[in-house]
Amino acid sequence: MIARGKNASDLFPAVVKNVACKNIEVKKLVYVYLVRYAEEQQDLALLSISTFQRGLKDPNQLIRASALRVLSSIRVPIIVPIMMLAIKEAASDMSPYVRKTAAHAIPKLYSLDSDQKDQLIEVIEKLLADKTTLVAGSVVMAFEEVCPERIDLIHKNYRKLCNLLIDVEEWGQVVIINMLTRYARTQFLSPNQNQESLLEENTEKAFYGSEEEDAKDAKAEAAVLAKCKPYVMDPDHRLLLRNTKPLLQSRNAAVVMAVAQLYFHLAPKAEVGVIAKALVRLLRSHSEVQYVVLQNVATMSIKRRGMFEPYLKSFYIRSTDPTQIKILKLEVLTNLANETNISTILREFQTYIRSMDKDFVAATIQAIGRCATNIGKVRDTCLNGLVQLLSNRDELVVAESVVVIKKLLQMQPAQHSEIIKHMAKLTDNIQVPMARASILWLIGEYCEHVPKIAPDVLRKMAKSFTNEEDIVKLQVINLAAKLYLTNSKQSKLLTQYVLNLAKYDQNYDIRDRARFIRQLIVPTEKSGALNKYAKKLFLAQKPAPILESSFKDRDHFQLGSLSHLLNAKAVGYQELPDWPDEAPDPSVRNVEVPEWTKCTSREKRKEKVEKPFYSDSEGESGPTESADSEPESGSEENGSSSSSSGSSSSDTEEEEEEEEEDSGEQSEDKEEEEKRPKRKDKEGSHKAVLGSAGSPSEEEEEEERAKKAKKKALQGRKGRAETSSEASTSESSSSGSDSGSEAEAKQRKPPSSKASPKEISLLDLDDFTPSPVQPIPSSSIISTSLVTDLEGLTLTDSSLTPTLLSPAFSAVKTYELLHRMAGEGLAVEYCFSRRPFPGDPHMVAVQIQISNNTDTEVKNLRVNEPKPLSGMRIQEFPEIEHLAPGDTATVVMGIDFCDSTQAANFQLCTHTRQFYVSIQPPVGELMAPVFMSENEFKKEQGKLMGMSEITEKLTLPEKCQSDHTIVQQLTSAANVGRVPCGASNEYRFAAKTVTSGSLVLITLERREGSTAQLTINSEKMVIGTMLVKDIIQALAQ
Repeated sequence: MIARGKNASDLFPAVVKNVACKNIEVKKLVYVYLVRYAEEQQDLALLSISTFQRGLKDPNQLIRASALRVLSSIRVPIIVPIMMLAIKEAASDMSPYVRKTAAHAIPKLYSLDSDQKDQLIEVIEKLLADKTTLVAGSVVMAFEEVCPERIDLIHKNYRKLCNLLIDVEEWGQVVIINMLTRYARTQFLSPNQNQESLLEENTEKAFYGSEEEDAKDAKAEAAVLAKCKPYVMDPDHRLLLRNTKPLLQSRNAAVVMAVAQLYFHLAPKAEVGVIAKALVRLLRSHSEVQYVVLQNVATMSIKRRGMFEPYLKSFYIRSTDPTQIKILKLEVLTNLANETNISTILREFQTYIRSMDKDFVAATIQAIGRCATNIGKVRDTCLNGLVQLLSNRDELVVAESVVVIKKLLQMQPAQHSEIIKHMAKLTDNIQVPMARASILWLIGEYCEHVPKIAPDVLRKMAKSFTNEEDIVKLQVINLAAKLYLTNSKQSKLLTQYVLNLAKYDQNYDIRDRARFIRQLIVPTEKSGALNKYAKKLFLAQKPAPILESSFKDRDHFQLGSLSHLLNAKAVGYQELPDWPDEAPDPSVRNVEVPEWTKCTSREKRKEKVEKPFYSDSEGESGPTESADSEPESGSEENGSSSSSSGSSSSDTEEEEEEEEEDSGEQSEDKEEEEKRPKRKDKEGSHKAVLGSAGSPSEEEEEEERAKKAKKKALQGRKGRAETSSEASTSESSSSGSDSGSEAEAKQRKPPSSKASPKEISLLDLDDFTPSPVQPIPSSSIISTSLVTDLEGLTLTDSSLTPTLLSPAFSAVKTYELLHRMAGEGLAVEYCFSRRPFPGDPHMVAVQIQISNNTDTEVKNLRVNEPKPLSGMRIQEFPEIEHLAPGDTATVVMGIDFCDSTQAANFQLCTHTRQFYVSIQPPVGELMAPVFMSENEFKKEQGKLMGMSEITEKLTLPEKCQSDHTIVQQLTSAANVGRVPCGASNEYRFAAKTVTSGSLVLITLERREGSTAQLTINSEKMVIGTMLVKDIIQALAQ
């Protein structure tokens, strides 16, 4: 009933009785009902208050939170102490959900009894120190409601809020960003202040300066430069900008708008441009969102015009846009107009004038007028265009044109007397009062330019005076007065007639004006000294009106706020503070680390390097070391995904305190850089200790390693020594002993130390003997050829090496990753092997072939600092310890491209150099084949019709007429599986995207002659569109 909007308050007594019910589901529903009606039925709700207090102690966190929510919804002053106590207890609750509810209850209690402010501030201070993302947004909202002036509460939590921002829920992000915008305006210096002052000084000197003066003022200039210190951005200011930038990609328009206003108000001018693309993206959203965004863009485009110029076409008006959106887009286009793009914009305006929307046409004519006043080069063109509009059939168009022409003519009236004459003739036809008044004002103001026409216009207007609107009557009186002063012979009687008519008009403004003018211009005995100055009063030079944007003065309101939208201060609006002249002390944001956690930072890691491998404090250092050097795919995936989003929410308290100690520079990439040299140090120290203090397990490993090396030498496989040590290490690591795993993590000698036993492929068998034939599991993905698969099998007891995993470089198209010239002798190629990546089925396997064309050995080949785009993941290949001159190594890495063809960027490092490289996948490699029957294919195809279907006609070349060629060309373009088909002229293929598993169904139907029709059905429309192009290109070759 409540969900349908029906009033269920009569059932309150019956529902309240069930609050003591033992059933949790019933209790939740009762609490939902009570939150809705507790304020209306306060007396009855108070009877159950003891039950709510018991609910606050319930083991279920949802019940505790609901009880507190109901308690804070009973708005009776008598229970304020009970609410206060409940909020304090909930603020210390183990559950973050209950603490979040406590934060929501704080503003409710404050609005009920503002005397509790001091106690509530204590609770807010406690909750601000909370490290969970669930609480952050709610407590900042409470802070904004209760004590927004207490900025000192934010100091210690500033860096933490910046780092948590990326993981807070969307509406919490909006609140935090708006609060941090105001905080930053009080705590940091303006990043543009020095630039502006220097620019002003330079322009003045360039304009007024001379050589002599420059020589005299050299000392003064040096003193000014000495005083003007170069601006250095505060690290905390930079932290805020860096951590909010990724949120420009948020799906929530409010978050994007909040980040945009933060950058506009806080960022250096050079960096503000990044928000333009994000705001333009929001213009594809609903009309309500467009309206708010365009209001803000209109304000921004006045000060930062260059920011939106590249996106000019995004502001072109569509016929489907609502009127208010059209007018706002016009505003933006007018603001962006300059000498280079004005011709394009005016062509657009010409089209808009033909619109059926009259308000929009009027706004377009005003926009043309503004362009003409701002850009002198096109003034005459605009004026001629507006004059042509005077012959338009639509009276509103003509009227608006008259008003705009009147304003333009004021700039240079002497040159345009013909236009004034033309407009005088329009008085017979135009009936819109504003237009008639504008024409009369023009004729009266410039009556000297049209001496013959002006008296005639006055004669016509005198006839119709009684029927005119008030605004026209006032201008008729003004015209009569001006003509009486300049041409009294012709107009004396007419003027007296008009003044007599006006004397008895119903409107008192007109009566007063007539009396005033009569006394001023007609000399009598009673008229005073003002009569002499009548001409100066009426015919004084009037400045031309400046046509300005209505958004010019709106930027003093914070962008994105309701006050900015309404252009009036709304209730609860907080002014955006001015930048301080001197930077406040930045040390207030430093957080003291407790003694017991101080040794968990980098110093502790340095100590570990100096200790022998097995030390007394093994129990303490073990977990930290494994965390540092653990190379499992799971942990690295987590790391990369969190670093791609800008911050990691699942960091331990230790790491957060470390970040605060390092001035908030939390970046997992930097941590990885620190860890790597330390791992190398550990290797060195471990090797030194092995000789003297090696444990039995280490000696066994050494023996095993020696045996393996001998076996490999007997096999005579050159250039693959590193992969044999990799295989032996994977065996030794599977022994399961703690010491073994630690030794593996510490040493990091072999390149496959990152490969876990889980990642061994189906062909990696320790004992491959010919007698017991093992059944081979059927894979859903066909390899390129059976021969290349069999080449990789060795009949020895060693596991399969990476070199032999996928040697099919000839069968698959290869791409160049690093040219040997750019790589200083190191050449790297890659191909998509079309096999499942062992570590993760959602990753595309990329086979990389590294050739050493130098005369020296290349060491420590590895992937460093993968920086994939948001959502992408990269599983690095195992480090190659050394690659002899002339040798080639083949390794496999996994990349989750998130079903997009965007490039994955990373560094390929050797012991001396690092190369920035990127892998960009063709769309056909983002999928894996699916095998299905013809009926299944048709059933799935039926589900993917309409928007999910793309059809394209094509002509097959002579070379591509046979079945074999068509299938070969199509499967080379995309990794798809063929589906059996009854029709001889039809080919069907099926695949699914690697990341999301979305089906991609391809049908190629041959028609008469050499024509054919290609149909692709897929939810992923972008992938479908790109795949059509690739397949057509492949079939055309």
